[in-house]
Amino acid sequence: MRSDDGRETYYVSVGGKEIVKDKGATPWELEIRANEEELYRLQDLFEELASLEEAEVWHFLRHPYETASTEQMSAASGDVTERIYNLLHELGTPETKAFIERMRLS
Repeated sequence: MRSDDGRETYYVSVGGKEIVKDKGATPWELEIRANEEELYRLQDLFEELASLEEAEVWHFLRHPYETASTEQMSAASGDVTERIYNLLHELGTPETKAFIERMRLS
């Protein structure tokens, strides 16, 4: 249900990089309230993380012993993951915010 501020409830799986409206559609960890712009921001972050993870895999397969570049790539993924959790904290329900704070993800 859309509120006056244009926000709707979504269910998020960070590991699966999924955002769904239907609570029973897929396993989820976090519940958020987001408008279209905020939803697009989160989707963009998930896409960025997926691209970085794919690049890490390809880099490792081609250069398995180059740890410096791998560490830099992992740091980039960590940065995007942190931005995801910060946005989820901002948009989260009280339960979601408490979980993120308890896990020190934001």
